[in-house]
Amino acid sequence: MTTSNHHFESVLIERDGTQLHAVRREGSGPPVIVVPGAMADSHDFIAAVRAMNYAGPVLILDRRGRRQSSAQGAGYNLHTEVSDLRAWIDHIEQPVHLVGWSLGGTITLETAAQDTRAESVVAYDPVLPPFAENVVSTVAEADLDERVVIINRDISGLEPELVEAMKEQSDWSHLRELARPLAAELVALNDFTPNTEWENVAAALIVGERSHAVEPYGPAFDRVSERIPRAPITVLPGQGHLAHIEDPTLLGTTIGDLLTEAVSI
Repeated sequence: MTTSNHHFESVLIERDGTQLHAVRREGSGPPVIVVPGAMADSHDFIAAVRAMNYAGPVLILDRRGRRQSSAQGAGYNLHTEVSDLRAWIDHIEQPVHLVGWSLGGTITLETAAQDTRAESVVAYDPVLPPFAENVVSTVAEADLDERVVIINRDISGLEPELVEAMKEQSDWSHLRELARPLAAELVALNDFTPNTEWENVAAALIVGERSHAVEPYGPAFDRVSERIPRAPITVLPGQGHLAHIEDPTLLGTTIGDLLTEAVSI
């Protein structure tokens, strides 16, 4: 597969009165949809997608509450996200391969369990509940600044002084915006029960070496892998839960290799 230098362009669709936004890079081959998790949007995954060395068209979603996508809305749950992803598959009008990170990985796996048009899934650090239940109510009551602090200090386990230093960095305002949908996402995840067809999904799993077996992401990942026992697991050396930011080249090339294998089967 050859590297594409095509630019990413905005795409908008509507589902039941809700606007959904993504960015798309054209290409030749089976289409891929990338689904970011919490605290990320489409632009946070462009560098990793460029490193995938994948020639086919790629769509990176902005899930609800991000950029030009509508707010989560009444009755929001994980099945809302699955229905949104299936609407994107409707838009593409052909079978797809899915890539997801964290909560996005959970969404891609559930979608593939329900929809045979999703031919394969590559999921990096997907999560299943219970997840960070001790801070769900705190996040719901917190302002945007405190939500960013909670997810980095209390969920991801960063040292408090590191989190304080983050407030002086230029991307803090971006993180604040990404924290808007966070509370509802945590509730939705902890209310979610996966489809019994997960074990039949053609999935490849990626886990960060620093996340593996470490709370909260390691045990949440293990709950996923137990439901898909045939899925091969690739460990990202030296990485935790944020390889799309810390080493997008490593993450992208790893995903690209797994996609190449899935597409060629």
